[in-house]
Amino acid sequence: MEENKAIIQNELSNEDIKSLIYTIRGKQVMLDSDVARLFEYATKDLNRNVKNNVERFPEDFCFQLTESEFQNLRFQFGTLNKKVNNGEVTRKYLPYVFTEQGISMLSGVLKNEIAIKVSVNIMRAFVEMRKFLMIKGQVFERLTNVEYKLLEHDKMKK
Repeated sequence: MEENKAIIQNELSNEDIKSLIYTIRGKQVMLDSDVARLFEYATKDLNRNVKNNVERFPEDFCFQLTESEFQNLRFQFGTLNKKVNNGEVTRKYLPYVFTEQGISMLSGVLKNEIAIKVSVNIMRAFVEMRKFLMIKGQVFERLTNVEYKLLEHDKMKK
């Protein structure tokens, strides 16, 4: 069993982790269920640890989704089933999400070797996502500038 855990951790790529990062309320976050799975915890146990250490998790580290955010995520990504579907695990409560800082804090609260190792991979994935978004933003800014210049050029022709 320990060998399986080591294989899973070694095969966990930044791409795998990046696919679990969503943008909600303008922040890059991961769902409690995804973090729990990566840390090899039950979601309810992970959330219980957070509630027992609530002072370590301010709103900018961890927050609970609203019903509309939850529905939007479900429809957008086909995830987070809330009802029983052929024996699938259901959610009784709206999910919590963790920012990069929240996941870092979690690794300290959970204090197990897996959480520490996986959190390092998660931090790297967040950094890559931030770089990607920054580059993407620069590209859009350049495109916008080109569009403005084309519009100005078109106005001058008329």
